[in-house]
Amino acid sequence: MTQSALHQILDYANRPNPYPIYEELRKTPVFHEDDGPYVISTYYEIRSLLHDPRISSDARNLTSTTGGGPAEPPQEESALPPGFLKLDPPEHDRLRRMTNRPFGPPHSPHRVDGMREELHDIVSGLIDGIGDTGRIDLVEQFSYPFPVTVICRLLGVPREDEARFHTWADTLAASLDPDPDADPAGRGKEAHDARMELGMYLAGLIEERRKNPGEDMLSQLATAKGGDGPMSTMELLSTAALLLIAGHETTVNLITNGMLTLLRRPDVLQRLREDPKLAVPLVEELLRFEPPVQLLPQRTTLADIEVRGVTIPKGASLWLVLASGNRDPQRFENPDRFDPDRRDIQHLGLGSGIHSCFGAPLARLEAQTALSELARRMENPRLLEDPPPYRQNAVLRGPRHLPIACDGIRP
Repeated sequence: MTQSALHQILDYANRPNPYPIYEELRKTPVFHEDDGPYVISTYYEIRSLLHDPRISSDARNLTSTTGGGPAEPPQEESALPPGFLKLDPPEHDRLRRMTNRPFGPPHSPHRVDGMREELHDIVSGLIDGIGDTGRIDLVEQFSYPFPVTVICRLLGVPREDEARFHTWADTLAASLDPDPDADPAGRGKEAHDARMELGMYLAGLIEERRKNPGEDMLSQLATAKGGDGPMSTMELLSTAALLLIAGHETTVNLITNGMLTLLRRPDVLQRLREDPKLAVPLVEELLRFEPPVQLLPQRTTLADIEVRGVTIPKGASLWLVLASGNRDPQRFENPDRFDPDRRDIQHLGLGSGIHSCFGAPLARLEAQTALSELARRMENPRLLEDPPPYRQNAVLRGPRHLPIACDGIRP
């Protein structure tokens, strides 16, 4: 494989279908050339590294010249410290544990499951409001506003402020993309400014919640007094920013990729329409087949590590191509076939190890609710563009718009 093949992953022209490139990449499970990153593309190696304590998520540990992607602004210059996704134990474990108290078991075991009726109501309202069914942009009219509404309600962020944080979220999501043509200094400044403005916005909300706490997660985090003590103000701000952005960015892609996959397979769409319970295994297969996070480009080795006979030096940058691992024929039979009846589906679509997706239970439920209701209520839905226009981002891959039509909306 040549270096140009690696660059093809980042080439926007290949965004609609990067999977042939991943297939070629897997022929060299540990790919490295010149001063680029070490790229891992096979399932078992990716999964092993995601569980390896010698792999760091903290960009401050990148010490070698084997780079790969835009660097975070230096912490002293950044408006917010790294969120817990970009920290290592023990800091990561403490912050994730504190964040989980108002979100999931054991302290809040019914938080997500208790939102089922609310999620259904939001989905129903969005479908009711579609209007002209001759041309629907599923992203703008459904798959974006649904998870944004959910995360705003969960955190206690005013939904009417969406226009403000939408721009910040787009800028910060774009900063994750290791675009070789981007200006690192310019992008770093844009990301810094977005984090600063988002931090100032969240600081106002947090101060208000401390004075007048409610039942939302932001109030609970701001007033927490658990065994780990309270978060510092800066920790609270970075955690709130992480939840607000990560709480909708990936779910938008999951729902949109899901509907695109179903519209390309009318037989599976019909099965889901007739059996809404199919949504559970279908979403798991979707997370394998079209994961919303395609690769993790910012991991660092804390020691020399041997992978498939290749020694990766301490301080080197790693790219873990999750979407390639999910199509590895050494792990999955007929990996390029979308099969909601697939068994033993331990995919990498939500990561693995200590950094597995924090919001996975909510993302799964949102996607199951959204896809089953769209399948049930849309009469004869069909694609108007295939492939649709995609987002620039190679990391958070998904259509920017999904133009579809249908013959009507069932009650």
